[in-house]
Amino acid sequence: MKILLKDGSEKEIDNGMSVIDLAKSISEGLARNATCGKVNGEVVDLRYELKEGDEVEILTFDSGLDGQKAYWHTTSHIMAQAVARLWPETKFAIGPAIDDGGFYYDFDSPESFNDEDKAKIEEEMKKIIKEDLPIERFSLPKAEALELMKDQPYKVELINDLPDGEEISFYKQGEFTDLCAGPHVMSTGKIKSIKLLSNSGAYWRGDEHNKMLQRIYGISFTKNSLLEDYLRLLEEAKERDHRKIGKDLDLFMTHPLVGAGLPLYLPDGATIRRTLERYIQDKEIELGYQHVYTPSIGTVNLYKTSGHWDHYKDDMFPVMSMDNEDLVLRPMNCPHHMLVYKNKLRSYKDLPIRIGELAHDFRWENSGAVCGLERVREMCQNDAHLFVRPDQIKDEVGRVLKLIKEVYVKDFGFPEDAFRYRLSLRDKANVEKYIDNDEMWETAESQLREILKELNIDFYEAAGEAAFYGPKIDIQIRTALNHDVTIPTCQLDFALPERFDLSFVGEDGKEHRPVVIHRAILGSSDRFMSFLLEETKGNLPVWLAPHQVKVLPISTEKHGEYAEKVKEVLLKNRVRVEVDDRNEKLGYKIREAQLAKVPYMLVVGDKEVEEGKVSVRTRHGGDLGQMSVEEFAKKIQEEIDNKVITE
Repeated sequence: MKILLKDGSEKEIDNGMSVIDLAKSISEGLARNATCGKVNGEVVDLRYELKEGDEVEILTFDSGLDGQKAYWHTTSHIMAQAVARLWPETKFAIGPAIDDGGFYYDFDSPESFNDEDKAKIEEEMKKIIKEDLPIERFSLPKAEALELMKDQPYKVELINDLPDGEEISFYKQGEFTDLCAGPHVMSTGKIKSIKLLSNSGAYWRGDEHNKMLQRIYGISFTKNSLLEDYLRLLEEAKERDHRKIGKDLDLFMTHPLVGAGLPLYLPDGATIRRTLERYIQDKEIELGYQHVYTPSIGTVNLYKTSGHWDHYKDDMFPVMSMDNEDLVLRPMNCPHHMLVYKNKLRSYKDLPIRIGELAHDFRWENSGAVCGLERVREMCQNDAHLFVRPDQIKDEVGRVLKLIKEVYVKDFGFPEDAFRYRLSLRDKANVEKYIDNDEMWETAESQLREILKELNIDFYEAAGEAAFYGPKIDIQIRTALNHDVTIPTCQLDFALPERFDLSFVGEDGKEHRPVVIHRAILGSSDRFMSFLLEETKGNLPVWLAPHQVKVLPISTEKHGEYAEKVKEVLLKNRVRVEVDDRNEKLGYKIREAQLAKVPYMLVVGDKEVEEGKVSVRTRHGGDLGQMSVEEFAKKIQEEIDNKVITE
């Protein structure tokens, strides 16, 4: 029979050949490195039997996430087998690969795993790998599957949840058998370099009403060098963690009396956030945006009209019934802005109308999912809605994309090659998630696609990533830790103008329907701050640093008065400056200022007082020498005004 390979070529193979047989027929090296296959777009096990006309790709660890997940999934089974050997009474839950890299397995064990236990498990895993046990796949009817797993209650529960008649597959390696859909590599010896990373508690099936299990995380690679690189990156990630930086720099805090996902901004954190918010509002004012204030609450009927109630209510806070009204905290600002637009009659000459707001939104996040400033239950959105005529769509989308580039590349210093543009489309099969209007979707998606092409922007498409009311352009930024994050977005919406019956009077004197462009530049102030802290390691550009200058008198008694005069000059130039007047040694003061990530330190002693100068140091130890106070004030003010990125 014939199959089609990834490069488009046809290959004739024998009936009954599996993916691994095909790999062997192509090359022994490919078969040796294969982790799974992709047949007709679906990831399959290497043991999968091919059929006439199949489109086939052999995946290896180097093929990307699909190939890696099969490798990591296999390693999770090796870890489970090691635990079974060391603690035979253990009950096993699940052990998947993780999209972010690596794997975990959840165990119900009388042993409370510690670092010493993890070392034992790792050693046993290495023995299992050295044994090079063949990994065999087999299936059983439901009754036989239940009998096989009768001593494993979590597996029994999973089997009972499967529909009658569905294939129930298992994988066996040596004495260890696990319920699993796969895919897996061919033997334990294919795994080369492993490391168990951490352990934590995890509720069975993520439900806090269920038993708390023990979860062990791990990683594996095909080479030791890859593992070493990964571990270095993990250490880098710890240093960049915005929660650590926020604590070290006294930027924000959380408290159980306030609640999970509800951070409190401390003075320095509030300074950063305030500067960011003023910055983006000033940008928008220059571009003709009109800013409004709208309530952080609305009636259920408001969200039923917008469609949020049908498509988003599970992510909203519970309803509050008061005075014959059912009210909810808002998850988004767009319904309010629709009504602001509808407040009066609009002419075609008025459009585009750009309504912006720094608005507080509320989303119900599980307490286990909230994370510092990155994922919160209450956020401040840099949101705007542009009400445009159909003939203005291209120009307005172009202006939004230009603004995004100006903010991220010019003012924050991100390289242009760190950007990827994703056209996020609906998943036609998911009728529950999206507003049901095929014509609207096809019009909106084709228009955004055409705009990106006309602007000569490289992009890729992703089904299922659209907002429930319309497609969007997501700008993904490659971070210092090689992750893609999506912050700025531009969304096209024909649905809400229809739902709120919005109109404008056209040149012909008749009513016409506007189109709405939803756009976010910084996203939420909270998440953007977390992103920026991690990208800079807290070394914020001068214009954004909460403390831009520290004046360090060598002797407070002798030089303190002059230090205060220096401070006064800088304050008049709108510089955030403090004097460190503690009776400490100069070296100690310098180290403290460096740890606080203060961009500039001005040392003043006898010579500086005598000559009316300051000795300038940077936070990374650079010595810029002496300059007059006025000269330094001019230098730093230019850096602040021009948003100079010096590092």
